[in-house]
Amino acid sequence: MTGFALPRALRGLCALAALAILCGCASDAPRAARPHSATSSSAAPSDDPRPVAGLIRVTPRAGARDVRAADRFEVRVRQGRLERVRAVRIRDGVRGPAGGRISADGRRWRPDARRLALAARYTVDVVARDAAGHRATLHSEFRTYVPAHRFVADVAPAPGATVGTGMIVSLAFDRPVVDRAAVERAVRVTARPRTEVAGHWFGAYRLDFRPRRRWAPGSEVTVDLRLRDVRGAPGVYGLQRRSVAFRVGRDQVSTVDAATHTMTVVRGGRTLRTVPVTTGGPGTETYSGRMVISEKAPVMRMNGDTVGFGGAYDIKDVPHAMRLTATGTFLHGNYWVPAATFGARNVSHGCIGLRDAEHGDAATAAATPAAWFYGASLVGDTVEVINSGRRSVLPDNGLGGWNLTWAEWRAGSALGRTTPSAGAD
Repeated sequence: MTGFALPRALRGLCALAALAILCGCASDAPRAARPHSATSSSAAPSDDPRPVAGLIRVTPRAGARDVRAADRFEVRVRQGRLERVRAVRIRDGVRGPAGGRISADGRRWRPDARRLALAARYTVDVVARDAAGHRATLHSEFRTYVPAHRFVADVAPAPGATVGTGMIVSLAFDRPVVDRAAVERAVRVTARPRTEVAGHWFGAYRLDFRPRRRWAPGSEVTVDLRLRDVRGAPGVYGLQRRSVAFRVGRDQVSTVDAATHTMTVVRGGRTLRTVPVTTGGPGTETYSGRMVISEKAPVMRMNGDTVGFGGAYDIKDVPHAMRLTATGTFLHGNYWVPAATFGARNVSHGCIGLRDAEHGDAATAAATPAAWFYGASLVGDTVEVINSGRRSVLPDNGLGGWNLTWAEWRAGSALGRTTPSAGAD
């Protein structure tokens, strides 16, 4: 039996039928989703990672180094809103938040602090959404300038001290200060009850503060140092951020009359006692003017070599010593001259001497004028010398600032005003 062959035309119809069947199967596949219309409304926020390119911008830029304290620090978005900004400062191995606020329109974040901390690393983590609701995140870091040199200030009086009403706050810097206005602005001296206070520069290493008149008894005084990262000179920045508080005790002023060889001690307007003294002899007269007790020592060695008198004296146990000037003027006990000298003659090398017992004779010393005055005095008490025949002590020799008028004192401020505000420049 011979094979059966379809005619060529019929074979073509079968091929078309088979193709139709295959096409019919393809027609059952799922249809592609239609794209959203460009005018579609109420698009829900999406985490689809396709926000506008460069949506978030952090200044300083990521990886920046040597950023200065006054440089701009902010986070911005080109469109949409900031959701969250977290900034952290790492300095000296300690992490702490760098707080800030997002603006009302959600487009900008700025820190609360006006200045960046130096020698620190900052990290910034940002979450924002663009206008289409797409979320974007960004992490950025930068480092601030590391100063080559730092400066610190030694403050007098000591923290917690009770001082006399004549006390002058004195800051001694370990490096010369060129940017005096910036440094002075970073120091604030306040008192309760409130009083007017001004600063005065004595050269590049010293800044003093005093009120217009002596402190009111019982005043509480605070010295607020905000020197950290304040520029004192090119490449030199402050290190300290601390407060020093002290209390003012009763008011005591002692007047030494070199002509009558007496010292009258007045406390709170009432005369406590008048005692005989000896002051500087011919050629070494005691400075005149107002001085302030800046140091007390039960016993002290005094050597003429240290103040330019060569080997004129070397007394190893001067009792009841109270410093009045930086150049070596003291008010102290004296046991080595005859008792009749006190109240009659001036024989010292410039110091003010009161009769005293030799150190070690405690029973006798307790009754001497020197011991009494030492016990009655505070650092910060005022001692004024009159009729000595010598010029007034210079205002920077010890705490001699009371020898300047208030106008003269204010003229020494780098700010040209009183009661400096807190904060760094």
